[in-house]
Amino acid sequence: MSMARIEGERMLQRQYDLLAMGRSSIDLYAADIGAPFPEITHFAAYVGGCPTNISVGARRLGLRVALLTAVGDDLVGDFVLRFLEREGVETRFIPRKPGRRTSAVLLGVEPPDRFPLVYYRDNCADMELDIDDVLAAPIPECRVLLISGTGLSREPSRSATLLAAERARAHDVRVFLDLDFRPPLWHDVRAYGVTIRLALPLVDVVLGTADEVKAAALAEAGEVRIEHAQVSESRVAGELDHAIRLLLERGPRALVVKRGAEGATVHLPHGEVITAPAFPVEVLNVLGAGDAFAAGFLYGYLKGWDWYRAARMGNACGAIVVTRHGCANFMPYEAEVLSFIQARGGF
Repeated sequence: MSMARIEGERMLQRQYDLLAMGRSSIDLYAADIGAPFPEITHFAAYVGGCPTNISVGARRLGLRVALLTAVGDDLVGDFVLRFLEREGVETRFIPRKPGRRTSAVLLGVEPPDRFPLVYYRDNCADMELDIDDVLAAPIPECRVLLISGTGLSREPSRSATLLAAERARAHDVRVFLDLDFRPPLWHDVRAYGVTIRLALPLVDVVLGTADEVKAAALAEAGEVRIEHAQVSESRVAGELDHAIRLLLERGPRALVVKRGAEGATVHLPHGEVITAPAFPVEVLNVLGAGDAFAAGFLYGYLKGWDWYRAARMGNACGAIVVTRHGCANFMPYEAEVLSFIQARGGF
């Protein structure tokens, strides 16, 4: 038996396919579709937060998933944990943080292109994840660790996230980083790129939108906010290509750009680009689509698929979620996604 096969079988014997780490929240989605935010009269309560959404999406696809987040000792924390338990996501590594609150997000739904968000994360429990929480987590028993940009936005979560990535590397666990750039959650948006670049040597695969990639690559995130009407498409594309090269030079094995209706591209260190087309659908709500993509992409990666097929799986998951109202609660199941793909000509 080859060493590669022995190693592959050893990885499959680990207890979890995925450990996702980072923010969680109660998400209050406007039930008044199309209403401007000040005119909303009803909200629906769901669960959200980038790593939390991904953990639920991956679990619904059949992966063995644990989540490392934190909630307050409050009823909202009960709400989040009850949902995760029903979904089959392992919650026993999620600490309660006395004196801290489970976070909340309010979201408007004004298709096709307005989806305003308001964050309530002051005194937030998940940003209090610390080194002890990481040491108690089952990182050596996972195949992939997923971390997020928001987890790096402040202490003690920043140090805890970096330690988690270090421990993953020490135990031959692949590290995925979702760039997850939320400017209101940083004390200074210019710190985002600096912090992300410091973390990249610990990362195997990066996931992000074009804007997130450009923000991560530059010293000052404000420099990447370009008005497309004022510059040529070639210049915009050139800046993205430059940003991708800068990030890959830091060590990741792949960088995946989520491009929405244009699909996704996987960029490798020696310049190879794999383009995976999207699945056209009618959009109701884009919020959560990127997390659904990440869940599908991780599914393909952990199944040993090539980059193209994994990205197509991600595209399919994202396409399904944009037709729905929310994030975690609306992630698709494995049979559903595979049938969706098959009905549209296959991979």
